[in-house]
Amino acid sequence: MKRFQSLMLGILLGCTAFSAENLTQTVRGTVIDKDNQSPLIGAAVVAIFDDEEKGTVTNANGEFRFENIPTGYIQLKLSYLGYHPKTEKSIRVNSAQEVVLNLSMEQSDITLNEIVVNGSKQKGNPQNEMSLISSRSISAADGKRFSGGFDDPSRLVTNFAGVAATATGSSDIIVRGNAPKYIQWRLEDVEITSPYHFDDQNASFGGLSALNNNLLSMSDFHTGAFTAEFGNVLSAVYDVHLRNGNNEKFEAALGIGLLGTDVTLEGPFKKGYNGSYLINYRYSTVSVISDLGLTDINGTPDFQDATYKINLPTKQMGTFSLFGVAGLSRMFITDVSPALTTTPFNTTKSANIVEDYKKQNHLMNVGLNHVITTSPKGYLKTSITYSNSSIEDEIFEYEKPLNDNDNIIKTKRKNFDNQIQRSFYRASVNYKHKFSAKSKVQLGTKYTVWNYDFNQATLEKLSGKMDPESFNNQASTLNNYACWKYRILPSINLAAGIHNMNVLLNNKSTFEPRLGINWALDTHHTLSFGYGMHSKMESIHHYFAKIEQTDGSLIQPNKDLDLLKAHHYVLGFEKRFSENLRAKAEVYYQDLYNIPVENDETSYYSTLNEGINYRYIDLVNEGTGKNYGVELTLERFFNNDFYFLLNGSLFDSKYTAKDGIERNTQFNNEYLVNLLIGKECTGLGKKQNKTLALNAKMFLQGGQKYIPLLKNENGDLSIDQENNQFWDYSKAYENSLDQIFQLNFSLSYKVNRKKTTHELFIDLQNLTNNTGRISEYYDETEPNSIGYITQFGFFPNLMYKVYF
Repeated sequence: MKRFQSLMLGILLGCTAFSAENLTQTVRGTVIDKDNQSPLIGAAVVAIFDDEEKGTVTNANGEFRFENIPTGYIQLKLSYLGYHPKTEKSIRVNSAQEVVLNLSMEQSDITLNEIVVNGSKQKGNPQNEMSLISSRSISAADGKRFSGGFDDPSRLVTNFAGVAATATGSSDIIVRGNAPKYIQWRLEDVEITSPYHFDDQNASFGGLSALNNNLLSMSDFHTGAFTAEFGNVLSAVYDVHLRNGNNEKFEAALGIGLLGTDVTLEGPFKKGYNGSYLINYRYSTVSVISDLGLTDINGTPDFQDATYKINLPTKQMGTFSLFGVAGLSRMFITDVSPALTTTPFNTTKSANIVEDYKKQNHLMNVGLNHVITTSPKGYLKTSITYSNSSIEDEIFEYEKPLNDNDNIIKTKRKNFDNQIQRSFYRASVNYKHKFSAKSKVQLGTKYTVWNYDFNQATLEKLSGKMDPESFNNQASTLNNYACWKYRILPSINLAAGIHNMNVLLNNKSTFEPRLGINWALDTHHTLSFGYGMHSKMESIHHYFAKIEQTDGSLIQPNKDLDLLKAHHYVLGFEKRFSENLRAKAEVYYQDLYNIPVENDETSYYSTLNEGINYRYIDLVNEGTGKNYGVELTLERFFNNDFYFLLNGSLFDSKYTAKDGIERNTQFNNEYLVNLLIGKECTGLGKKQNKTLALNAKMFLQGGQKYIPLLKNENGDLSIDQENNQFWDYSKAYENSLDQIFQLNFSLSYKVNRKKTTHELFIDLQNLTNNTGRISEYYDETEPNSIGYITQFGFFPNLMYKVYF
């Protein structure tokens, strides 16, 4: 390890830049008014590169163009009378493909007698101007630089403060101690269903998301005290945006790798029309890794997905855009033990019982957006989306032979059969109006209809019979919001609003106030505060759960289940040492109430802890919870071929069920630390057309809390296999086992040629093959008859890409 560290340090320090070969490319784009989406005519645009400058102004369509820009990194400076100046830095120019940018500028309310405290938009700030705290922007370039991302947006956010990674290797997003199922995914500003391959019915688990980083534009990630626009969410909002395709020339990219092979196509529909298409298709090749023996993956998990965006501007009717993401995934794993993976409804987790697990999923989210400028002061956005997903699980269990010489015939019995079909229809209208440069309002409404066809059967261990659970229902929700942003002083911004959530299934409603304040104390220091009341429906299957009574009859006691609710409080402070270096601190408190818990005075059970496992029980909204902590970040944004990100979180996550005992939640890791660092070496090779990028990540977090096996006073096991009693629920989530440590390293080697760009990626996850213990299970063959579920081990990813 010391040799590896020394080698890394030598490479980082030894990388020097040289003047590049005379390779150039076109940089062009459009500049619009952020508030009414109309083009800005005559805006000044200056390109800065290699100590040189080129200037131009936008035409009648707000378009600008620079020809023959050298490959490498450039910056653009935008200025327009009456608007805040804007600088876009670290724009990568490659030889194979044009750089096409969609930029916006915001009107300034600064008079000649006032001092500008906060002018140009600063790096890292969210694209959503109503979000003043607990939010940040994420670029597609971040996804390529940060080690361990696998070009997967869901893994990317685990690099940020307060976001825990799942040690088992899945893509779950755990924010500030909240369960992954409480996050909201959005695509092109509209809500979508979970984009995970191999998803579960709680939308809490996934091996990889179907979204591909290669198609992304700037996205926003919000972790608390959300603006009034966002409803039906408790944990976090991930608002993903797709870029437009090239509207002047055809371009393509092909990637071949161990994890997947993909192709991206983009281009115009016809010459002279600004419309474009962008489409990506990806097929997994993960089985190659297992065949080569490079990792211990059992079975053949396969997936394929497609993402697209079609942009259709018109002269008089605004701009239409079609977008979507779809995926198929399946796997068949034999001889599944608790050490390998967790299967649905496996409450026994005994190594004496192994399973054959067959799983198949599909997902689809498609939508249509229409944006039209209604006046010089506002625009209207209308969206229609359709989402559909299915889950099929089939699990057989059998007794494991005591040793390899036993010739026990496998007597299989089915213990889980699951078929779920879900569909969602959504329609929304959003209107934004600017009264003045100081005062803006945003209004919106969204209507959702969902259909849920649910057929599931689980094995009742004691009786040996399959216990069926099924329903086919439709319901709807209505969300409304209003948000107002006002610049009180040049240094103080206020965003206030209200969100109204209505569940038409059982006539539950909320009115949720939201408030955000941002105060720039001077040009380097900013103080922020946010408050929000938030609510969320529980997973749909809970509302229609059928509970058997002592007389054998079935009832549905949860149909009247109320919304989960929470108050979010956040206080933040930020210091900008320079435009590329900032330190940030946030203190937060989340007061959760109306939480569904089991209707039993002795029960520990709360839906706050649900992940892949869940129960069908009588629930009441009598539980509570709280999440509180502090997050610290020191970040150097990528500039001059170098970046780093250091953040840490100290937090606590508690809940109380109907037994009145306050416990840790399952997701209470208590602390998180991330350190990411990267360096690019440009101008390499005889032709000085090569770039080497090196990235590393160190990650440390506390272990998740777990439910231990039953033990006596001496610490010896006291399980009762015959009566299926394995777990000590009285000590649920009291402790964790090992802390989770992971070291990732990645490199890319890029070669620019006149018509093509070639790039080789190597990404090594868990380089030290650390295997921290996560939870325990019964295993007679292990010391003290206790086996452990451990951290996902070393995993390599290799990919070659060519752009043309």
